[in-house]
Amino acid sequence: MIDAAATVLVVDDVPTKRYILASWLRRAGHRVVEAGGGEEALAVVDALRPDLVVLDVRMPDLSGIEVCEKIKANPRTASIPVIQVSGNAITPADRAEGLERGADAYLSEPIQPDEFTATVRATLRYYRARQRAERMAERLSELAEITLAMNEAEDFERLLAVAAEGCSRLLERYSRVLAVPPGGRLRRFAARPGEPAAPRPVHPDTLERLSTISIGESAGVRIFEIDNETWARVVPDSDVVARVSGVLCRTKTGRSPVFLGVETGSPLGGEELSLLRQLGQALALAVDAARAYAEEHTISLTLQRSLLPAEIPRTPGLLVSVRYRPAVDNVEVGGDFYEVLSLGDRVLVALGDVQGHSLQAATVMAELRNALRASVIDAVDPARSMALLNAVLRRYHPGMTATVCLMLIDPATGETEIVNAGHIPPLLAGKGAVYHRFGNLLLGVADEQYRVDRVRLPEDATVLLFTDGLIEDRDKLLDESLEVARQQAEGVGDDLEAFCDRLIATFGAREDDVALVALRRVPF
Repeated sequence: MIDAAATVLVVDDVPTKRYILASWLRRAGHRVVEAGGGEEALAVVDALRPDLVVLDVRMPDLSGIEVCEKIKANPRTASIPVIQVSGNAITPADRAEGLERGADAYLSEPIQPDEFTATVRATLRYYRARQRAERMAERLSELAEITLAMNEAEDFERLLAVAAEGCSRLLERYSRVLAVPPGGRLRRFAARPGEPAAPRPVHPDTLERLSTISIGESAGVRIFEIDNETWARVVPDSDVVARVSGVLCRTKTGRSPVFLGVETGSPLGGEELSLLRQLGQALALAVDAARAYAEEHTISLTLQRSLLPAEIPRTPGLLVSVRYRPAVDNVEVGGDFYEVLSLGDRVLVALGDVQGHSLQAATVMAELRNALRASVIDAVDPARSMALLNAVLRRYHPGMTATVCLMLIDPATGETEIVNAGHIPPLLAGKGAVYHRFGNLLLGVADEQYRVDRVRLPEDATVLLFTDGLIEDRDKLLDESLEVARQQAEGVGDDLEAFCDRLIATFGAREDDVALVALRRVPF
């Protein structure tokens, strides 16, 4: 007897020979299916997919060698082992031909029962080892795809859903995932094979209860099994009806662990436990990465906002509205900035964008803002201030560039001086909307004499300044986006705050930071 019974197809056009071979196989514990010819054998193989085919070489319709070749040529049946049996082709050349054309073993009659069953046992052993290896290779490939999908998940809930669905597909069992999102409450997702994952209610201290019976407070990975009664006490709102095999992973002491488990009618095998462990570890690392991203994003936003003006001064005769929107997917600090300074009877408005997204970009941005403020302490000269910013950038941060636009406005008269260093020109909106002309070279490239353009803003005129993050899209020309902004400015309306929100909404979520200043000259 062998360890596990197999389904064996015996093919021979002689009933007596089929009976003898079938009886030997049945005594060895196998299930036997019979076929009397080659065509019939191919139909049975296609429908039944037996574990082994014992095939006579000489048959009236198709030879055993032809049948073997057809079985091996079909991708769905190519891995089924074939033992060829012959009472006529018994020379070494005959046996060599049979093996070269697809047979896994070749027996010549007369055959002894022990020899036959030993050959069947050896062939099945190899076949099953190959099946396990192929299945493991498929599962490892699937594990890699699940891990990649977890790391690509756009948010925390999607991450847990991918893990639950992937685990149920990988182990072909009902799976559950428990994890705590950044700054949130415990979340649980469950998935059955072939079905999408769904959130489930969960008590907030469930992970702590599971930790108590497995991993405790230490870091590491623990695989454990719980019967359904114990599971019901630990997770009272669960729908488990069988044992649970699970893994708890904590990457560092003090952090909340993650749980990944499946409902098992029978214990998981060693390979399945290894897959569960690897997937649990990948989930823990992905959760840690999501937490780190959220923490870094929060820190970046806090730092970015701390570098921007705390408030905008109220100035008679001038309404000012500002917006800053960080990039949707960017953790790093950006270099966009704005400034509104009250200078006696006049107001200096600045908008700029330092090259790059990094702590260095934010640092340079802060230096330029401070240099701008210092430049207007004793005297106010926008061209001189711009030249100073250029000198600071070139001397202390060679290789860095920035675009800046300065506007010095007298709200009483509307007289305005504009100095532009490579920035998108101000958009002037009144009766219609038009961009001011382009300015000088951007900062940080070369020594430059900055031109001062003088314009007069009529009452109720609106000026828009924005960084390129508002309008730049990979799949659209910049001129097209500039025109969209200009058309929006033609309908600016009475409510400046509402217009700023509407303009930002027009362009949607951005891949770059956005700074926007809108100002309007109004009667005193």
